[in-house]
Amino acid sequence: MRVGKPVKPLPHPNCDYCGTPATLVRAGDDAYPYRDDHSSLWLCADCQAWVGVFPRSTRHVPLGRLADARLRDLKAKLHAALEPLIAAKVRRDGCNVFEARAKAMKWLAAEIGADAEKCSIHTLDADQCERAIAVVERFQRARTVSPSEPAWEDR
Repeated sequence: MRVGKPVKPLPHPNCDYCGTPATLVRAGDDAYPYRDDHSSLWLCADCQAWVGVFPRSTRHVPLGRLADARLRDLKAKLHAALEPLIAAKVRRDGCNVFEARAKAMKWLAAEIGADAEKCSIHTLDADQCERAIAVVERFQRARTVSPSEPAWEDR
């Protein structure tokens, strides 16, 4: 009998598209989607959807939700749109990148109606990513017309 804290069950994500359990794959496996080692992934081979695992995770905890090609593309576009704002905040306010990114995500969550406590690019679905990209692009256009302080300054 084990005494002490209960051991949490190992994470085993299901595919958001077809509902089947994802498979843990590593570099060198036949199903591994990358040529080089990008760490372990949870993969749904049928949907070609995958998600990485947290670095140094011994339990293979997934970073977020499984993403198909469309969602991976939208997440990359959101990162590309958001990172210049984050870098500008770091330069302007002298805060670290993690604080700037957290404030940006809190602002974005409020703008798109997501839960601010759980909002991360990893957890957004395709519709939320599209709305977030539109919010960031609208914000960037407004700043180029009349530069001012960012809307997520005090959040």
